[in-house]
Amino acid sequence: MRQIATPVALALLLAGCADDGKQPVPAPVASATVSESSAASAIADDPPGTLACAALAVAVTDASLMEPGVVDGIVGASGTADAPVADAAAALATAYTQAAAAKGTESEPDAVAAVSAAAADMSSVCADSGLQTVG
Repeated sequence: MRQIATPVALALLLAGCADDGKQPVPAPVASATVSESSAASAIADDPPGTLACAALAVAVTDASLMEPGVVDGIVGASGTADAPVADAAAALATAYTQAAAAKGTESEPDAVAAVSAAAADMSSVCADSGLQTVG
């Protein structure tokens, strides 16, 4: 039985290697957001909230708060923050979720303004906590 199984296994293996004329599919490339969040998790959040406030400062400076993944990154960085910073990040996430849902509607401008207001509030919390902020 083993004498038959070896040639069959070899034939199946070689059949899998045959050129069927299709181009190989390249492996997916990791996004910058994933690598940035991985790098951020490797850095100690000392004092707690520093990473979240730094991420907020970058987003505000770059005017990228409404870009997909930016607010999620800030919220993710707030996981080790103290309560005021974490609460402000949660409020920012809520405002962003509502703004994203309002895209293309009459309420979109107000919803986007609410994201800006939540970011300003979080920036104030960061400043009050002595953490990096905008300006």
